[in-house]
Amino acid sequence: MRILVTNDDGIDAIGILALAKELEKEHEVIVAAPSEQKSASGHSITITRPLLVKEVKLPGLKSKAYSVDGTPADCVRVALDKLTDGNVDMVVSGINYGVNLGTDVLYSGTVSAAIEAALYKLPSIAVSQHIKDGFEDFTAAAKYASTVVKIAKENDLEGKIVLSVNVPALPEEDIKGIKVCKVGARSYTNNYVAIKQEEDGVVYELRDELIDIHHEGTDTFYLRDGYVTISPLQYDLTNFSLINEVSKWF
Repeated sequence: MRILVTNDDGIDAIGILALAKELEKEHEVIVAAPSEQKSASGHSITITRPLLVKEVKLPGLKSKAYSVDGTPADCVRVALDKLTDGNVDMVVSGINYGVNLGTDVLYSGTVSAAIEAALYKLPSIAVSQHIKDGFEDFTAAAKYASTVVKIAKENDLEGKIVLSVNVPALPEEDIKGIKVCKVGARSYTNNYVAIKQEEDGVVYELRDELIDIHHEGTDTFYLRDGYVTISPLQYDLTNFSLINEVSKWF
């Protein structure tokens, strides 16, 4: 397969290098990633200025790689239009430095890049690695990503579906397996702290606190229990069960 690899942590992130190296063992890989850190950029795109695209060399990687001074969604759009001529079989985004569980999928540039691919009717997978107590090994996550790519291809993953994969902060031999599950409940306290008074206003810094609710059968539950989680996502946010009810209001 011909696979486009991207992320939101930037072209120099250790996660995207681990992912691309693993995938190029069996596939043709092209890397296009933001020139700098773009975490939590969501699905934003750049429309007010041109984008600079540069070919770069990543250490130990045979595949071509490009940096884009834009968002993760920009990277997918530019790569499909100019760097690959649209000749791509699948888009894999990651490996993200940190999990994307629950409502994280709404903020995540990693997941949004995969969703952008789905808008082009391309099968896509977002891969995220839990970082905990100094654990920063992407080896298992890269191998699981390769396995998910293979199984998704064998089962004709639809272009409108995104698989969001989260890998626990464990060595490969300690991971219990894979659980396919729904996204869980995850929120933040949104604690903004005033750090400086300026002439024309106050500077606030976000120091939020994470709140996970571990309902059984969700990604937050199974990841905590030592499983790789896979959650199928779709970009259609319509609440179909409420369409008729809301229609009555008007």
